[in-house]
Amino acid sequence: MEGDDCNFPPDSSDDHSQRGSVASSATLSRSQDVLIYLFGESAVHLTVEGLGSVTVQELGRSVREALHVPESVQDAFAFWLSSPLLELQLKVRHQPYKLCRQWQDLLYRFTEASEEDISQDEPCLQYRRNVFYPKFKELQIEDKGVLKLLYDEARNNILTGRYPCDPEHWMALGALSLAIDEGSSLDSQQFTSTIREKKLSSFLPAHVAMGGGGLLSTLRGKSSRQAGLEQNLLEEYRKICTSAANPPEPTELLHQYLATCHILPYYGSAFFFGEIDKPVQGILQRGKRKAVNIGICLEGVYVMDVKEKHVLLGLRFNELSWDHSHPEEEGDSHILWLEFDGEEDGTPVNKLLKVYSKQAQLMSGFIEFCVELKSASEGGAAADNDEEASQSQQPPGQDGRSKNGRAGRRGMLHRQNSVVCSRVHSLSTISYVDNGKEIKRLKPKRAASFFTRQVSAPSYSAVQVTESLEQG
Repeated sequence: MEGDDCNFPPDSSDDHSQRGSVASSATLSRSQDVLIYLFGESAVHLTVEGLGSVTVQELGRSVREALHVPESVQDAFAFWLSSPLLELQLKVRHQPYKLCRQWQDLLYRFTEASEEDISQDEPCLQYRRNVFYPKFKELQIEDKGVLKLLYDEARNNILTGRYPCDPEHWMALGALSLAIDEGSSLDSQQFTSTIREKKLSSFLPAHVAMGGGGLLSTLRGKSSRQAGLEQNLLEEYRKICTSAANPPEPTELLHQYLATCHILPYYGSAFFFGEIDKPVQGILQRGKRKAVNIGICLEGVYVMDVKEKHVLLGLRFNELSWDHSHPEEEGDSHILWLEFDGEEDGTPVNKLLKVYSKQAQLMSGFIEFCVELKSASEGGAAADNDEEASQSQQPPGQDGRSKNGRAGRRGMLHRQNSVVCSRVHSLSTISYVDNGKEIKRLKPKRAASFFTRQVSAPSYSAVQVTESLEQG
């Protein structure tokens, strides 16, 4: 799929929203220098004629040529306008210069940022993974440069905690990252020297490498923890280096890194910002909210705790109905409603989670497109799975995935206390909503939904939750 499939609603405001969107024709007709940023602190420098009217499609040809991206994998990447306040994947017909000139208006529409933050915010044009590119196609890529681009982005999301993962996975990813960057032949002394020079945070998530405890932590305790992490990382690194007769090739290591990331169901997501209600634990906590990231991809919707770096709610598309609501009065919130199956005292009920976000309309449209895209591709995917099963003479798994070695590993993540497991009982949810009143709707199985936006009813399945839960 192309970036053209990413959708965000048109601006319905009047002419003031177009301020600064078109500069003088004389200025825009000259050659202009443009930087397209990549992950890994690098950028592509282009000289562009007629910058004011150049489209994403035209820029794409120049960037692919500069990066030597084969035409066969051009759909793996898209252009994004990104800043700390907002990220948007662009359509091929978009004109990045004009969108940059309208950036402040987009921030007013889709963020809760203050006027001061909005006035100081500037987007950068990025060449990043296309959120609609299927994961299985990544492992068919053999071009080292393309794999490196995908790796740099995945690594950034792991290190910053945007992709929450469990200790065995971030440790394995850290060792693979070390082997990719420094080679697979480091001895113990070279390993220690490299770690001390580049710091653990270059290979492990920041919240893991830096640890917790603040000023109350003793230096000895922190030093001991760091030593333990280094030792575990060294053991994982040695496993990689000694797992085959010959040292692994760079493309093999890159494939291993991406395959490990693919275990995470939210890999490749577009991310949005929002808040959810905290469970009421007393009068003083009433009305408080928790900051969350919402990742939406071809797999489903994932609500993640920004602070604790774990999943609060993960829903595949056949597990949810959804809708969004606009504020009816000044001071009200934009809300994305997520409805899913749950239970209270052993009785099946509809659960509703309110996600407060000015990006609710963006998220709703994004979910709708992903559902349509997934529905359209299911027939072809089923045929591919049948063909692969026939060739391997092995039946497909019960969940419909092919026996490619990753399905079993993904199952390991659904154990208790895994960061990818839903923590439904720690959420503040509503049993059901009818004309603004909270009611409990009891039913033996999911037969209907409050919302019109949903997958066909017969395909619903219950959401898996853990028994041992961390409280938000």
